[in-house]
Amino acid sequence: MNTLKQVLNEGRFVCVLEVVPRQSASHWVALGQIVKRGHLAGWQLVPAFADRVGLHSDLSPLEGAAALGNPAESLLHFSGKDRERTDLLLQLALMKARGLEQLLILSGDRLPGHQPGQAPVRYLESVPALQIVREHCPHWLLGAALNPFKYREEEGGAQYLKAQKKLAAGADFLTLQLGFDAAKHVEAQAWMRARAGLKPMLACVMELTAKRAALLKNVPGIVVTESMCELLKREQQISPDYARARSLGRLALQIVGLQLMGYAGIHLCGLHTLDDLLSLEQAITERRSGIASLSDWFDQWHATWQMPGASRVCFAPEGAAWQFGQSDVIATRQEHLRYTLLSSIHDKFFSRAGWLSKAFGWSVTRPLWKTGVAANALHIAERAVKRPLVGCDTCGSCRLQDTLYVCPETCPKGLANGPCGGTRLNRCEFADRECVHSVKYRIAKSANRLPVLEQTLIPCVDAGNRHRSSWPQWFEPQESKSQPD
Repeated sequence: MNTLKQVLNEGRFVCVLEVVPRQSASHWVALGQIVKRGHLAGWQLVPAFADRVGLHSDLSPLEGAAALGNPAESLLHFSGKDRERTDLLLQLALMKARGLEQLLILSGDRLPGHQPGQAPVRYLESVPALQIVREHCPHWLLGAALNPFKYREEEGGAQYLKAQKKLAAGADFLTLQLGFDAAKHVEAQAWMRARAGLKPMLACVMELTAKRAALLKNVPGIVVTESMCELLKREQQISPDYARARSLGRLALQIVGLQLMGYAGIHLCGLHTLDDLLSLEQAITERRSGIASLSDWFDQWHATWQMPGASRVCFAPEGAAWQFGQSDVIATRQEHLRYTLLSSIHDKFFSRAGWLSKAFGWSVTRPLWKTGVAANALHIAERAVKRPLVGCDTCGSCRLQDTLYVCPETCPKGLANGPCGGTRLNRCEFADRECVHSVKYRIAKSANRLPVLEQTLIPCVDAGNRHRSSWPQWFEPQESKSQPD
């Protein structure tokens, strides 16, 4: 059994150290010293190799693991951006050859240069990716992501519904997005404890300096407020040493608090040298010795974010305060009417019952439409009908019934099972639209169909099946369409 799997099974706190695999000899020497030490404050330390988060010249997770000698306990990341099923299967084969059996599966943030409206970029979504890996590697340790730092009901509710799908698809643990709002950390733990089948969760942490805060403000899905930035700047103005001591102390205190909350461990980012690790270890030791309860911890946590002359620090975006369990949004009249209309059309033409649906199904499954000019004509006809109505891009495998008639192709990443972690107050990571999954959430709630967003695992669409009509496939006998995902 690999180290991380064993530690999680035994309920021991663990430190997963995220490594961005860069082309630098000194980088690997420093990381090698950390990995050789193998622990932080008495907790097992496991290296994790990030995927497609930095420059195009960065190494792949497999190359990163090789640079450290392929430690068997390595946790590799797999980012689905600009990836297909074949890319995932290739990585699985290479990992098997090296004895690596732990994978964190992510849809991935925005691919650099990806502009909506230009050539589409599709992302292999985490839910079907988990199903694919679980099918081919049934005994592997698989993780997925959850971003609880959401402050509107639609985006927050959709995050938790998609997390349920990830667990159903085969995730053994969840890793939270980087965040600093302790109330949201508590919220995520409460959500997990309320569901059947408790799974361990890790929380992503990083030492937050004024410089990092300025950068993270522009990272989709990470919430760094103006009041946080103001306090960090004031600390830096006093002296760099003072600011460093404060930021390191906050990181140590946050880690102590996460353990008290019941987290299985941390996913530590931004730590690069053994000296940094030892400094953090000393800070953790100092802070955990003076905390008797979670209530004591909260008092100390808020105190570390206070400073004479600085405004009160708020961890939530201004004017946004949604918490899990609050429920007051409904679909707009236009959204409700649109759903009712499209649902009625679907029932008449695509229910596979009733004379109209059977007649339509018979007509589009004639051999005539399978190849050549006729197949292309059917593709054009479907696109002409559906694109004005739902934004269809004729993916060849229509999923509208399972997405409340909000087409996944209108998501810039093509996600069907739910949102990525990059939304902000319901706005898409690409900032040019409201997240389509927030719209879908409102419709599902108003139509009493939220269980669909939690229970229906939608498979990926392979590249070879795109840009053709979905109608003939829809009316094929159901048994002939059952394929492993």
